[in-house]
Order: sequence, then structure tokens, then C-alpha cells
Amino acid sequence: MLYRAQDKQGTSRLGYAESADGIHFTRRPEPVLSPEAEYEKDGGVEDPRLVKIKGTYYLTYTGYNKKDAQLCLATSRDLIHWERKGVILPAYKGNWNVAWTKSGAIVPQKIQGEYWMYFLGTSADKTDQTGIATSPDLIHWTEASALPVLPRRPGEFDSRVVEPGPAPIVTRDGIVLIYNGADDQLIYRTSVAVFDRHDPRKLLWRSDQPIFMPEKDWEKVGQVPNVVFVEGMARQGSRYLFYYGGADSYVGVAEAPALK
Repeated sequence: MLYRAQDKQGTSRLGYAESADGIHFTRRPEPVLSPEAEYEKDGGVEDPRLVKIKGTYYLTYTGYNKKDAQLCLATSRDLIHWERKGVILPAYKGNWNVAWTKSGAIVPQKIQGEYWMYFLGTSADKTDQTGIATSPDLIHWTEASALPVLPRRPGEFDSRVVEPGPAPIVTRDGIVLIYNGADDQLIYRTSVAVFDRHDPRKLLWRSDQPIFMPEKDWEKVGQVPNVVFVEGMARQGSRYLFYYGGADSYVGVAEAPALK
């Protein structure tokens, strides 16, 4: 597992932990990714999303310098040693996203000859929504839609924030994206959307209600209250394990039956 942790000054780093059963983890004492580049200084490295393609791990993360947050990329063969590839979707330069970029969820296979990635951008109305980008090589990315592909829904549980979660699952019926939504009170809940497997820009379905929400005390009380925020996912036999942040203070795990 890669996870985000903060020091007493509020600077974020990414830690590494191992588990034999997916539930009980042992942490490596030192972080595996710390802020070094100018676009990471003071704020740190946050929002890790991980996918393995052809023997290489691709890590999308937010580089935050206390001024701007931008979607960045690093690669590794062992999850310990990382090579930075820089900012892949710069802030303030999108088609519709006019401010920060974060939270890249890469589809783990090529579709129509390209790789695809769902990401968070900020629209002109200052809400955060999900866009999409393409790449020929997983390193160089270009925004691929004029509008968000998973927009916010006014008055609903995802009226303020629509943010990609873990790497999507490609099934015969579509591309399944777990996402995190927040309402106008910034209560975060988790939901699911399905996109066309032949055109990842095309939304086929999204749930009317969240599938996961804050219930435990440690999900309701913390650095940011009332938050469950799924960022990691692993299949274990007949179930999926979902790894999530609780109130921006803890890492939790939830399970659900695997797709058939």
C-alpha cells in the first residue's frame, strides 16, 4: 500500500506498507516519496493513485506547493524507488478546468490505441468535476474533452465535488469507475459510474445514491470531518478490498463482493 501522511508542519509524504492478508499492515519507517521538486515544496505529495501496466507501476499524485495543486506522475519497478515524470496536467491550462488538477485514475489497458485517465479539475463555477485525458505512452497526457465527462449534480450528494477514486475496472459491460462525491456541506461519500468500454468519454450509468458514506466516529471526526474517500482497491478472491481515508486522519478498509 502507498498512503499519504503529514508531519507536524502539514507537509505530505507518501509512505509504504505491506500486508499478507490485505487487512493488517506493517509500515516502512521512511517515506518512499517526499517533496523535492519546486511544484511539491512546502505542501507536499498527496492523493496517490496506483496502477501496474506491463511490469511498471504508474503513480499519479498531486504536487502541492501551498499555492497550486497539479497532477503529477512517477514510475517505479518496486514501489520503493520512484522516478518523477513531472506535471502531466498543469493547473490553469485546461479546456474547462480553470484551476487545479488532481486525482488521476488511469484505465489499465489501451482503448482505441490510447491510454485514458480520469482526473479532477476545477470548473469556472469553482466546483470540482471529473474530466478525461489520453496518452500514447502513459507519460504525456492531453485533455480529451471540452466538458467534464462526469459532472456534478446540483442538489445531490455529489453537487460540489466529483473526484475519481482508484484505477477503473474494465469489464465486458463497461469501464467501472469508483468515485468520491461531496455535497454543498462537503460531506464526502463514495459512488460508482460506468463508461463505454469503446469510448471512455461516454457515460453509460451512474448510481443515484452513494454506495459508501461516513458512519464510524473516526470517519466523522478528524482533520476534515465527515469524509470517506476511496483511493485504493485490490481484488482478493471473491471480494474487493477498498482502501480509504477517514476524516483525513485515518486509513480504513471496506469490502464488497467481486464482479461476476
